[in-house]
Amino acid sequence: MDVTLKNIKLVPHPTARSQAISTKKISAGSVVVSVPAFTSALLEAEKGQRCDTCFRLPPDGEKLKKCTGCASYFYCDTRCQKVQWDLEHKRVCKSYSLMISYLHGQQFSQHERMDVILLSHFLGRTLKTKPVSSADNSHDPFSIFLSLLPGSHASQRTLDSIPKSLILDDSLVQDIYSRFGNNNFTIHSHLNSIGHGVFPLASRLFNHSCIPNAAPRYVQGPAQPVLMEVVALRDTDVGEEICIPYLDPALTQSRSQIFQYTYGFTCQCSSCRDISQLGQIPKPPDSSETMSSLGDELREYVGVSDVLGAELPTPSLSDLPLGLRCALHESYMEQLSEQFSKASHEGDYITAFGSGLILLALYLLIYPTNYPQIGLHLLELAKTHWNALITMETSGVGAEIRSQVRIFLSHANRILRIYGKEGDEHGPLDELVKLDELLSADT
Repeated sequence: MDVTLKNIKLVPHPTARSQAISTKKISAGSVVVSVPAFTSALLEAEKGQRCDTCFRLPPDGEKLKKCTGCASYFYCDTRCQKVQWDLEHKRVCKSYSLMISYLHGQQFSQHERMDVILLSHFLGRTLKTKPVSSADNSHDPFSIFLSLLPGSHASQRTLDSIPKSLILDDSLVQDIYSRFGNNNFTIHSHLNSIGHGVFPLASRLFNHSCIPNAAPRYVQGPAQPVLMEVVALRDTDVGEEICIPYLDPALTQSRSQIFQYTYGFTCQCSSCRDISQLGQIPKPPDSSETMSSLGDELREYVGVSDVLGAELPTPSLSDLPLGLRCALHESYMEQLSEQFSKASHEGDYITAFGSGLILLALYLLIYPTNYPQIGLHLLELAKTHWNALITMETSGVGAEIRSQVRIFLSHANRILRIYGKEGDEHGPLDELVKLDELLSADT
């Protein structure tokens, strides 16, 4: 397996199985480790739109090539097709259509269908690749996967839907599936989910934190599986544990149940401790007037004024006033996101400015420093203010809006360049450059 562990090593952990600690100082934006997918599968919505091997979109004006066997897998070219054919697809191809028909006939949910498809890919791969060793220090990805701790929940319904041609050893399939649900990652492009993948070494190395100092990004390349790069979000000292998020830290209410049910642990990070000490999170208010007051108070607490400063604020979650705790209700972020997106796209810029800044305050309260979602939202704020500048009657306030665009761009640029390029071409980093050019030309 083509990996390097020059930056980290595994050592004992007081409560978990082990922990990955840095063996030297790691600067923000550095790649801690790179791990290719052992197997992966596109989301249903992406099937036929992306290559099933490398997950790339086809160039403009070009079409993907369809597998002539099952007519359900699509590829950039014969190179991508050969890679997946050799790895797994020739053992899945003939049974795929019948398997999908069975899943729909039995009314499997989309999530359940995704599990079955990814598991079938995994088993197709293992029919070719036998574990080299069961030793915990093996670098063979299949052996590493089998060394992972099993989960506590497995659906016999899923196992029963796997084609018999993919099952040579019932006990081995049980061993694989018992580790499956808690050891697959959501693959994204520009932080939008496009598939799922199994990255055994990443599962073995990194514990979870809701305030991580690292995060995975996904790199696409021709005729190769998706590559996970774990990127440092901030400078890390020697001996410091490297943690990644297993799920979105914005799941403030449901995260503890997910950890228990899916992963079998209780998160002890400071964010989870603070939320637990705050007590039950009340629902946000229904009236628009009270919601407006809540947003103003949240911005004041976090320190998000109409004009951002040179440094983004780092508010305390543990000191959150009683009247603001409803802001942690998951529905509140959903409402703000919908309001900001709708107002931005419909040209209601006054509403977009207000809801966008409240949402920024909430992001800064929940997410850790340099988290990529903060950078993306700052970019959206910059784009919204730019659109207002060129479409609204801005006499008297044009200079102020232009200044805001520059401030948002500056903060977004710093965070998104730490996270780096991910996924498809023409992503957020390209948008930053383009918007900066437009702003400079308009000055």
